[in-house]
Amino acid sequence: MEQTILHHMETVRSITIKSINTIPEEITDIVPEGFNNNIRWNFGHIAFVQERLIYSVLGEKTSLPVEYEKFFGPGTKPADWKETPPTLMEISSVLAEQTERIKEFVPKRFSSKLPTPFTNRMGISFYTLGETLLFSFYHEAMHMETIKRIYKTISN
Repeated sequence: MEQTILHHMETVRSITIKSINTIPEEITDIVPEGFNNNIRWNFGHIAFVQERLIYSVLGEKTSLPVEYEKFFGPGTKPADWKETPPTLMEISSVLAEQTERIKEFVPKRFSSKLPTPFTNRMGISFYTLGETLLFSFYHEAMHMETIKRIYKTISN
């Protein structure tokens, strides 16, 4: 079952990476009316949250560049950026590398109990690494839908 779930993670992530590699960089910093964030923020946020849901919940060291939290962490927004964020190419590389790290890290840890249950903003608690991994697919898809909506709004 773990291999099926990891394969599904690869499928979800391949959709994300295909999308990031087809969107023109010059439109990724536009925040259309009705949105709080832009396309770049959503892609970076996917990487940041995936890292938290796999490594941080177990108390493990994360491997993302340090600046990802200030650019893409929960509650951040492009309007507050004081420095230049990572390029789409950099975020794409981080997403691809992250997938490979997770594929190596998760086996035999899927049922690992979290030291402290993780409760998301909706009040849902997770108790194992497998639960947070599965939730990460929903989170990624939700942000991919937001990216599609922003792209469509910009394109119209």
